[in-house]
Amino acid sequence: MENPCNSPEKKSRLIDLTCTFPQDAVERIRPKEVPLKSANTAYTGMVYDLEVNSMYGSYIDLPGHIRETDDGVRADNVPVEDLYRVPCSVIRLDRASGSGKITGVDLEQAFGSKVTTPALMINALGELEPYEIERRSVWLDSSAVDWIISCGVRLLVSDVFESQSLEGVFLKLFGAGVSTVCEPRGMSRIQAKQVELTVLFPKIPTLTQIPCRVLAEVNNE
Repeated sequence: MENPCNSPEKKSRLIDLTCTFPQDAVERIRPKEVPLKSANTAYTGMVYDLEVNSMYGSYIDLPGHIRETDDGVRADNVPVEDLYRVPCSVIRLDRASGSGKITGVDLEQAFGSKVTTPALMINALGELEPYEIERRSVWLDSSAVDWIISCGVRLLVSDVFESQSLEGVFLKLFGAGVSTVCEPRGMSRIQAKQVELTVLFPKIPTLTQIPCRVLAEVNNE
């Protein structure tokens, strides 16, 4: 039997897929200096007043982001196991600006089979970022949404979602209990077919849309 002490160490790397906050939001951060002093020491703590929109940077939409699909899940009660190191399939396309709808057939052909992981990442635009194409000129059509739901996906990260005509992509996804992460960045860096996905955000009551940190852990790449 092989000595486990001599086995190759499992290697992984983290890829940060998070979009940065807009500069105008950063400029509105107001720092406060709080003097702290005792007989033993003295220093100055820094505290910050923030004005944060829920769509700044990358952000997660829980089903309650749409009133009609609200399931009661909030930033403070969403199960952490649904967000930490979740097995996540990765589908890669290379769609140009204005190239239109992505179908369920497109997704299954690109992946090679149905997805069986609880999370899914769709890199539809290749090396392009969402802001580099005509807004909503590439989108998931109803068959793509049906395919995602039929796979049992509960968490979806994608660089495209709706069309300009508003076809109800989010309404259908949220109605099926699928949370979405919008505005990821640099997904083309991931070449693996599966990663472990972590989505981090503060535990703030009432919120169903929250700026977040998006991390993909790639093993043995």
